[in-house]
Amino acid sequence: MPDTPFSSSPDHCVIGVDYGTLSGRAVVVRVRDGKELGSAVHAYPHAVVTDVLPRDTAGDDGARLPGEWALQVPNDYREVLRTAVPAAVADAGIDPADVVGIATDFTACTMVPVKADGTPLNELPGYANRPHAYVKLWRHHAAQGQADRINRLAAERGEDWLPRYGGLISSEWEFAKGLQLLEEDPEAYSAMDRWVEAADWIVWQLCGRYVRNACTAGYKGIYQDGRYPSEDFLAALNPDFKDFVSSKLEHTIGQLGDAAGTLTAEAAAWTGLPEGIAVAVGNVDAHVTAPAAKAVEPGQLVAIMGTSTCHVMNGTELREVPGMCGAVDGGIVPGLWGYEAGQSGVGDIFGWFTTHGVPPEYHQAAQAAGLGIHEYLTELATRQVIGEHGLVALDWHSGNRSVLVDHELSGIVVGQTLATRPEDTYRALLEATAFGTRTIVDAFRDAGVPVKEFIVAGGLLKNKLLMQIYADATGLQLSTIGSEQGPALGSAIHAAVAAGRYADIREASAAMGAEPGEVFTPIPENVAAYEELFQEYKTLHDYFGRGNNDVMHRLKAIQRRAASAVLPGTGSAVPSAMEVSA
Repeated sequence: MPDTPFSSSPDHCVIGVDYGTLSGRAVVVRVRDGKELGSAVHAYPHAVVTDVLPRDTAGDDGARLPGEWALQVPNDYREVLRTAVPAAVADAGIDPADVVGIATDFTACTMVPVKADGTPLNELPGYANRPHAYVKLWRHHAAQGQADRINRLAAERGEDWLPRYGGLISSEWEFAKGLQLLEEDPEAYSAMDRWVEAADWIVWQLCGRYVRNACTAGYKGIYQDGRYPSEDFLAALNPDFKDFVSSKLEHTIGQLGDAAGTLTAEAAAWTGLPEGIAVAVGNVDAHVTAPAAKAVEPGQLVAIMGTSTCHVMNGTELREVPGMCGAVDGGIVPGLWGYEAGQSGVGDIFGWFTTHGVPPEYHQAAQAAGLGIHEYLTELATRQVIGEHGLVALDWHSGNRSVLVDHELSGIVVGQTLATRPEDTYRALLEATAFGTRTIVDAFRDAGVPVKEFIVAGGLLKNKLLMQIYADATGLQLSTIGSEQGPALGSAIHAAVAAGRYADIREASAAMGAEPGEVFTPIPENVAAYEELFQEYKTLHDYFGRGNNDVMHRLKAIQRRAASAVLPGTGSAVPSAMEVSA
């Protein structure tokens, strides 16, 4: 049995590993006080695969991908364990023998098709050039057609689980992506023994046991009140989908903070950690961050802001919140209902604009000033009075996760003239993401789940203009987490619980969680100015997002028809989700 907290060495440590969209980060954390002792990052060699599959072992070009696809290579995740974990231990300067547990978190919903022993399909002979054999990253949106069919059928049948998800299932989630795999590559679907969240697959790699975590099962796997959607429902979607749960998905559920197993000899060799230490049940990057921010009580909304934003909060009662990603009993901490919402694009939007919408002279000026392009544009935007740019934007460049749950939507900027400058558009995009968060906060409030505190974690908290805009746009005091490694710290907290060093997540959070960083208070005159702009945002939001004008959907359909010719290098066109659903 693990030691109790009172018999632990004062030098005992745990490892938290945060798997993001482009890299994995390992952090060494001291158990007794949460002090972060060392860290290391490993960028995925294949990053996000959106255009062409990697070259095969023979050096042949990979298959081209249709639009809306986002894949990853699972071995990149193993490389984080081989590279970042030992580097973090070295950076911390600790004896690996002092490490008592390891935990991981992952982007979600990120799905891996595997054989019964956990081998990913893309690693099998003959599958390296098949798109459906790879990991489908959270931002893979090519299953929107399947999601639409799931939603229509569930609404028609009055499925009791649908309200738990705000009335809509996302194309990012397990069932839509699984149905797309079946319908577009039935051979790969048949060869797949398990449809596994990456959060659980990496834990499987560490401890040799497949344990399905309660968080992703509830939020992404439509697992409510101890059951999944019925076989009758699945058969109505597609007769060959009838046994999806029983044959591909269903597995032992592990509770958050529990140990999934212990570190195998193979994983110990990868990481340099002691064999037999505790490996915690997997979790999602956003949800583990709540304990890291000491936000485990009702009404504390945590926004984890990076390429996208995930909003998580606990509540004492179950409420139906339109357009939410889910309400799950114990989804963040035991004993409370965990609510999740999100925005599919935030930092990704800012990054897209700086890459494609900013002329060379701005990049040159930024370099001359010794600034990155984001910092340079932020500096210019900070000089503006609210509304000076004359713009309002919709933050849907990667679709809308909450509250519309529609990845066929797209971004827009209204008010551009020949006088519009890059800093104007950049600031309008910052404000658009703040208005998207305001929409989510309002939805929670209107459903009887009030937001009492607003806490920000993630890479974007460094932008002080952005933080002040969010405080002013929401009218909420905003505090930042006093750690740059929120998810990894949260995972480390779960590792300490799994190793028996604390009784539960709340106790570990109180001892190991980060203190608040900077605090941003709403400025009354700014709140009033943003209220006027938000009403314009809301008008556009409802006009384009609630069926008044489906031009964005029509444009997507036109785009797909234009791209429906045979894809170079594949020999045949890969049908889109919308074509399959038609």
